[in-house]
Amino acid sequence: MAQTLPCPQCKRPVGLAGTSRPATFPFCSGRCRTLDLGAWADGRHVIAGKTLFPEPDDGDDADR
Repeated sequence: MAQTLPCPQCKRPVGLAGTSRPATFPFCSGRCRTLDLGAWADGRHVIAGKTLFPEPDDGDDADR
C-alpha cells in the first residue's frame, strides 16, 4: 500500500512517492492548489508572529 498524506485543502489522500505522487503535490489537484493560494492572498492563511513589515499609518498627516 502506498503512503499518503491528506490534501491540505480538501483532505483527500495524496500519494507521497512514485507514480501515485501528483505534479500538484502536496495538493491532490490544481484546483486545491489554486484555492490555497487564494486563501493566502486574501489573508485567510497567516503565519503567527510579529509582523516584520508593518502597514503604513493611514492617519491624518499634516505634512502631506
